[in-house]
Formats: sequence, structure tokens, C-alpha cells
Amino acid sequence: MRVAGSHRQGGGQNPRPTKTARMILLTAATVAATAFGMRAGAAPDAPAAPAESYFQAEIAPLLTEKCAVCHMTGEEAGAMSLIPDNAIASLVGVGSAEAPTQIRVVAGDPDKSYLVMKLEGTHMAHGGAGAQMPFGSPPLPAAEIAKIRMWIADGAKP
Repeated sequence: MRVAGSHRQGGGQNPRPTKTARMILLTAATVAATAFGMRAGAAPDAPAAPAESYFQAEIAPLLTEKCAVCHMTGEEAGAMSLIPDNAIASLVGVGSAEAPTQIRVVAGDPDKSYLVMKLEGTHMAHGGAGAQMPFGSPPLPAAEIAKIRMWIADGAKP
């Protein structure tokens, strides 16, 4: 009896596969290696660096450019540091210094986030105080506020 992929020699079966069977095995191994990020004959690739988060890619640069100039250490007006390494701890789930009943960033709810109110200039209608942000500069463009809203709506993740 002939077994697929092998041939008889002498009185028994030769465990060595035929050329066609070897090609099928090689192709299957190559496909499997590719699926697991490996090259034939090479060690597995190093794990890919984690993708940059939305906060890192979009929000941190905006805070650095527009906000951290005045809110650098947390000792300035508003008692918050908006440099990227400190911004999450200063914003998410933290009550506002000037409007204690307001939370600066309510993860998942930009409409209840005092940061959005301050940027959109609606903070006074919600018991807030002070000027619209950024102070002494034109209001942020709607596209930049939309990025902040999206970040908050998505859970205000680092």
C-alpha cells in the first residue's frame, strides 16, 4: 500500500517524504511562520513596540502647545500640571479648584467635563468661574476641542 507523500524502497516504507510532500510541508511551515511574524530560518522578531495611544499622539502635543505654558508645575492658577507626564493625574476624575462641584475630566462624558466647558466657554452656565481657556489666547479651534472630546468620550485613557 502506498502512503501519500512517501514511497516504498526495498521491503518497508521509507519515512522520507516525496519531493511533492516536502514542498507541501515547506509551504505550510512558511505560512505558519509568517502568521507568527517569523522568517524561515530566522529567530522570531522582537515584539513590536506598542502603538502610540490617542492621548500620546493627539492630546499630549495639544496640551504641551496650548496649555502647559501656563499650567506647568501645578502651582499656577488652577492648581494643575498639564505637561504630558502629569496631565492625566491632574485632569481625570479630579475636582476643579475654581469650581469644586465640577470634575475636570469625567472619563466617558465630555459634556460633564469641566475642561470641555472651560475650552468651549460654557463653564459659567455650570457654576464655573474664571476665563475661557486658553487664557489670553483665542479659543481653540473646533477641531482641537473635538479631539479632546473624543479622548474623553473614549475613556480619557493615557
